[in-house]
Amino acid sequence: MSDDGADAADEADETDAAPPTDRHYAEWLDALADGDGFALVCPEGHGSLPPRRVCPECGAADLSREPLDETGTVATYSVVHVPSPRFADDAPYATAVADFGPTRLTGIVRDGGADDEAPEVEIGDTIAVDVGERATDGERLVVFRPAGGR
Repeated sequence: MSDDGADAADEADETDAAPPTDRHYAEWLDALADGDGFALVCPEGHGSLPPRRVCPECGAADLSREPLDETGTVATYSVVHVPSPRFADDAPYATAVADFGPTRLTGIVRDGGADDEAPEVEIGDTIAVDVGERATDGERLVVFRPAGGR
């Protein structure tokens, strides 16, 4: 144990008893960026993303780390033309909710089109997931890209 208590805090954060933190989400983004995206799946087959200690659907505490499907399907989306200041340089953009097997993800759609045009997306589109950066401040976020097929 160190005199400043920092090591103890780090050790405590590493235990199973420590509450989940944004660090767990950052680690998930790192895995996703490396092509090792995963979901936390309960014995009932419900999928969720870190940080989680229990399944948000059934409350099961036995969560296993399962590979995330390589492609997903757009369940819904919204195009934003007048953004909040946090996304000012990203507009217009589309936020989509997509099903990747038992797991739902929310991300920004990037279709490779012109920056001043909203991305083209429709419910049922097949998309791939990646990690990108918000244009406004460079913060990492989940990005969906067309994977062919509607």
